[in-house]
Amino acid sequence: MTKRAETTSPPFHNIDPARAAARLGPRVDTTRFAKAATFCARGRDDMARRGYAPDGTKSLRRFSIWEITRYLIPVAAAHLRRVLKANPDLPQGDGEAGAKWFSLDDVLKLRRHFAQEGAANKEYRPWRPEGQPAKITAVANFKGGSGKTTTCVHLAMAAALDGYKVLVIDLDSQASMTSLLGGKVADEWQTVFPLLARDYARAVQQENLVREARGEPALPLDETLTEALEVSPRNLIQSTHWPNIDLIGAQLNLYWSEFQIPVWRMNLKSWSLWDALNNALNEEGVLDDYDIVFLDTPPALGYLTINSLSAADILLVPLGASFLEFDSTGRFFDMLYSTFASIEEGENAQRRRAGLPEMRFEWDVVRAIITRYDAGQQTDLANVIQAYFGDFMTAYRQEFTALVGQAGEQINGIYEADYRDFNRETYLRGREAFDRTYAEFKELLLGSWYRDMIEEQEETHGQTQDA
Repeated sequence: MTKRAETTSPPFHNIDPARAAARLGPRVDTTRFAKAATFCARGRDDMARRGYAPDGTKSLRRFSIWEITRYLIPVAAAHLRRVLKANPDLPQGDGEAGAKWFSLDDVLKLRRHFAQEGAANKEYRPWRPEGQPAKITAVANFKGGSGKTTTCVHLAMAAALDGYKVLVIDLDSQASMTSLLGGKVADEWQTVFPLLARDYARAVQQENLVREARGEPALPLDETLTEALEVSPRNLIQSTHWPNIDLIGAQLNLYWSEFQIPVWRMNLKSWSLWDALNNALNEEGVLDDYDIVFLDTPPALGYLTINSLSAADILLVPLGASFLEFDSTGRFFDMLYSTFASIEEGENAQRRRAGLPEMRFEWDVVRAIITRYDAGQQTDLANVIQAYFGDFMTAYRQEFTALVGQAGEQINGIYEADYRDFNRETYLRGREAFDRTYAEFKELLLGSWYRDMIEEQEETHGQTQDA
């Protein structure tokens, strides 16, 4: 006789209200949030230090000859050793002869040496056309958890390992990017906030010149705006533990920009609020110091994101291979259209009345990237998403890798993780996932630069013929 299996009630049945009430604890007032925030701040600092050096600062690990010759410089390990022996003035690395380890600064110096002395048919340093400005790349989607910061930080690190000089700007007040890069940001005056305030203040100064000529009262410049006029983008840029990645960080108070910007716009409707970040980046030769600028945006289409997208040449939109993320991303594109088309319509109506040429927003390239992809579970849905997005979608789907989580426990990106701490297969698979994402981004980057270069040459040639 077979014994009948016992049935167990689901956990949401037979809950005792009196016992539930006893477990609630006292009612929560606002001071309890402050207490929770304090504990979280302490814990955040403690966990962050796990990825830092003993002195509390973050440091970048060293790279082995195996890594350098496999991923960074296209030479054989034996040839690199011969070059080091023949050139004692080059960085020699630390460790025994058969197991040398080099800092990234060392690697960059070796790159420069091979670029001058190496084979002509090999790429020792990444290509950038002479005279072309840095490319600004925004990583955006208003769906939280879509992989924006993970994608942005790994693209920045991959570009740095490739030899590019990178500036990362964190516009998300959650400041995850800032933490990953070891940034220290005391208050909103060390974020992009003063750059936005400065742009508005300058617009007020220009408006007041017009008002003075008309005999009208001037718009006020309060203490915040007066102070912002003295801030340069260079005051905000901080070095990181990566020798060729700089950072403008974020912190919680940056969020107040979302409330302040519309107030400024209400006071001066002629202020082009969407151009504030772009104006700051194009002043004082900041872009001349970098090859690529990455913008990590908040998970919302607010004023900070609008500034990011307006400044960007390349827009990357990460999303997971799920219906909800596909649906959300479609709505994100719809909001982009509504927002920027509305700005164009309003601006161009005024420009036509003033006899000025019309403006329009334009991006070199826009691509959606499937992140956290599981080929065993999501292939069919990913294929459907690919079909609907068409040429808006990258070809490579960024596979889910345990390496991200394991490295993240140490507050690191995978490029900072020491391969000796992982199963070899796990490391190689995880590394390949982001290498392939970077390869596809780099193709977009080089293609954008090349197209700009050719168009500039054709324009110059046309002007020469006209003359």
